[in-house]
Amino acid sequence: MKHPLNGHPLWMPRSRGAVSGLLLVVLGAWGALIPFVGPHFNFAYTPDQDWAWTSARGWLEVLPGAATVVGGLLLIFSGNRITAIVGGWVAALAGAWFVIGGQVAPLLGIGSAGDPIAATDRKRAALEISYFSGLGALIVFISGVALARLAVRLASDVEAFLEPAAAEPVSVPAGEPVYMSGLEEPPAEVSSGALTKPRAAGDGPKHKGWHRQRTGDPAGPGAAYLRWPHPQS
Repeated sequence: MKHPLNGHPLWMPRSRGAVSGLLLVVLGAWGALIPFVGPHFNFAYTPDQDWAWTSARGWLEVLPGAATVVGGLLLIFSGNRITAIVGGWVAALAGAWFVIGGQVAPLLGIGSAGDPIAATDRKRAALEISYFSGLGALIVFISGVALARLAVRLASDVEAFLEPAAAEPVSVPAGEPVYMSGLEEPPAEVSSGALTKPRAAGDGPKHKGWHRQRTGDPAGPGAAYLRWPHPQS
């Protein structure tokens, strides 16, 4: 039996990556915007100014955040498996860059994202996790879950693929007969008398009934007995 999706191997329902994509969009927006709005809540790296732009922030925070948003949008709106997988990988690489970007930035000449503005080790750890390592690890995890779901084909994919085809009305050209399968016509009504009473010889066509008399045959003395019910003597 031919599988319904054999002719559409790249098709998938859009709901497959919707939840993961939405989470990635939220996390990417957080990573790209928090360095600019964090100083307003005293939760930031230096420079401690609202909407202060530096090239290091652009490379280490805005760029991976925007890439994560793009990957999440591809997962949300794509009905093509390859496109969704590309979106998942883009988000995963962006999350990895959040984790390791600060370590390799001096080697690439990007600069530093600044120093955490924190008086305690607890707040310093919270800043590091919220801005870079923890955020990137969460993005990589969600992207991995999305890629794992995209790599398999579920039975629900077949149902979702067949639903639009089943919902489309069938157009029949004018003058063509319509054939409907699976429908049974109701049986014709039969009177109770037809089940219990025999058809008389003179009623209706002569070839129906319990007694069939050939044309021209004389009615013998036993003709009355051949009728049903038998006459009572």
